[in-house]
Amino acid sequence: MKKTFLLSILILSAICSFGQNTVQEKTQTYRKANEHQLLQEFMGLLSIPNVVYDTVGIQKTAAYIAKMMEANGIKPQFLDGKTKGVPPAIFGEINTPNAKKTIIFYAHYDGQPVNPNQWAEGIKPFESVFLDASLEKNGKIIPAPKPSETINPEWRIYGRSASDDKAGVFAILSAYKTLVKTGMKPSINLKFFFEGEEEAGSTHLAEILEKHKEKLKSDLWIICDGPVHQSGRKQITFGVRGDVNMEVKVFASKRPLHSGHYGNWAPNPGMLLSKLLASMKDDNGKVLVKGFYDDVIPMTETEKLALKNIPPVEEQMRQELGFVRAEGGGKSLVELINEPSLNVSGLLSANVGKMAANVIPTSATAALDLRLVLGNDSQRQVQKVIEHIRSQGFYVTQNESITEEERSKYPLIARVIAKDGYNAQRTKMDLPIAQNVIKAVQSTVKEKIVLMPSSGGSLPLYVFEKYLATPTITVSIANHDNNQHAENENIRIKNIWEGIESYVAMMMME
Repeated sequence: MKKTFLLSILILSAICSFGQNTVQEKTQTYRKANEHQLLQEFMGLLSIPNVVYDTVGIQKTAAYIAKMMEANGIKPQFLDGKTKGVPPAIFGEINTPNAKKTIIFYAHYDGQPVNPNQWAEGIKPFESVFLDASLEKNGKIIPAPKPSETINPEWRIYGRSASDDKAGVFAILSAYKTLVKTGMKPSINLKFFFEGEEEAGSTHLAEILEKHKEKLKSDLWIICDGPVHQSGRKQITFGVRGDVNMEVKVFASKRPLHSGHYGNWAPNPGMLLSKLLASMKDDNGKVLVKGFYDDVIPMTETEKLALKNIPPVEEQMRQELGFVRAEGGGKSLVELINEPSLNVSGLLSANVGKMAANVIPTSATAALDLRLVLGNDSQRQVQKVIEHIRSQGFYVTQNESITEEERSKYPLIARVIAKDGYNAQRTKMDLPIAQNVIKAVQSTVKEKIVLMPSSGGSLPLYVFEKYLATPTITVSIANHDNNQHAENENIRIKNIWEGIESYVAMMMME
């Protein structure tokens, strides 16, 4: 009886393996025969400006994606919320007879703002180009490959949203195109949802989800955003940190002062702000704000085990990024990105470089971003920082201008403005549907994939649970050194191909 059971398991395993190999082989065969056509379509998508605040560019990007959907038999619909004039979500669905599961595939089509002057010579944000390697490895611009030319998977494509997140939109739609062109039939219902406001904090996403609850019913959302593991292995992530932004502005004199005539006497807001920021963290990067870590919900044993199995990359990343001493007091990178953080993302006071002048400025401003983990509440975390500022002797206001009365009464004045932000989200790794996703992605590669309890980055995924009561899992495809949100954003071509393979496998899972 035992031998019969074992034999049955082996046969079933072989059948599953054969089925997955057939899916993989068909996917790779189709892709290899159509690489130039696929990349031409991708380059067309990249050429459209998609900065989130550019209404015209956003509309053109949405229209291009809608045409991509129509070309593959997906009827696009534009979903809005109660607020008019904001970027719509693009929705489509493919129903499968007798399907027992429905999965929605998500990516966003808007991008971060750009400063063309900061991009490398010859590279423009919306005139994407091929390079034979990354800029960090002295990559050079090369002509677009001719139809007869072999495409090197190590080449890079540089352009805004090449990785974040037009690559996600493209990989999802190209995966479905592969099913259509190869005749592979999914056993699940497929839905597609492309958001146009993610880089602005998904301000109106909740409205859209609430308004279209029935249309967006599913068993799982699969999110295509962010990079694979630094080791290059494919990665599945089961949660994201939350995020909230703050601006702290410290005031001094009403007008700029000559540093010779008034130095050593008039307060310098740059120095005041520097000391305030320094009081918030110790030398190991631990946040000293009272209660900053108190709300954290501990990880489960399954999640702790997953962390232990993640390949270490600390030495690789220190060399790659060019610094010796890391923060964290010896903790690993994956441990630290699963803790709440306080980051100084920008500083502004007087001018530097050729514009520097010998002055004592009137104010100094810091932009802070707080990353949140499960248990943190965005506004509660903000309040903790505000209380810390007060504990350092500052009078805190939210008013745009400082009154004469306030100036005469308080020696230290700080204006603090916080955005709404959003909380963290985490899906249980042992859910049956999560295990199906793991098996599907693992079937596309021989090496063990990385299972990450939560990413260091942030997405407003908690809203899917809040408004739809549906779990989310993130399957990233971009290379880790993609420069997302910054100048010289790029995507490695091999990551596009492997991303398509992952998404075909998930569309074909039970």
